[in-house]
Amino acid sequence: MKKHILASLIALSFSSAALAQDEVKPFTMEGELGFISTTGNTETTSISAGIKAHQELEQWSNDYTLEGLYKKETVDNDGIDEEYTSAQKFYGSAQGNYKLENPDYRLFGFASYEDDRLSNFDYQATVAVGWNQKLLENKNHTLEYSIGPGYSFAETQEGENQDSMIVRASGAYTWKISSTSRFTQTLSTEVGSDNTKSRSESALTATISGNLSMKLSFKMDHNTNVSDGIEKLDTETAVTLVYSFF
Repeated sequence: MKKHILASLIALSFSSAALAQDEVKPFTMEGELGFISTTGNTETTSISAGIKAHQELEQWSNDYTLEGLYKKETVDNDGIDEEYTSAQKFYGSAQGNYKLENPDYRLFGFASYEDDRLSNFDYQATVAVGWNQKLLENKNHTLEYSIGPGYSFAETQEGENQDSMIVRASGAYTWKISSTSRFTQTLSTEVGSDNTKSRSESALTATISGNLSMKLSFKMDHNTNVSDGIEKLDTETAVTLVYSFF
């Protein structure tokens, strides 16, 4: 099942570009990296990384996301070093928006895959289609939303399948505060019969020099149906360096 979901994600990433025959408009991509290391009674290594890309074609508007998080801790317990992994997570998604006669009205296709070794789920994946609309676009603000039906594939750490039909809704807002800073907010929810999964990221990005920026972000992942002893809400606060390639 995992291979099928990854194949769907890759196919969606390239299908819109393959179908489009018109001249390509600007393509933008940002890569971010955060690293923390501590020593002493508790030794920790934390690495967060991500890539976000946006592509504009004459008939398509596409967004791609890759995120990874790894954290290892070593604790001195009465002279004995105990090492364990406290976070290991991968998330990838792609959304292609097909523009109608009014380019602010689109039809979208979405696919995502998440592998979080320390969550309630061995993996979670989603495919969805539906309606996308750009509500606002001016010099300083952009706002759009998507909503439509889909299907969720999930397997718990105990091996229980939680596949179900879902309704997926998402939104994205950008505020250009100044020529060197911007605020972004993304959120999504996938409502199913077995579980409702929601994601949110609030981020403030400020340019340091040229294409290099610093980003302060706060992420939330929430699942309504988890096993006993596992938190429904995971949060992540990070400061990362961001490099804009285009």
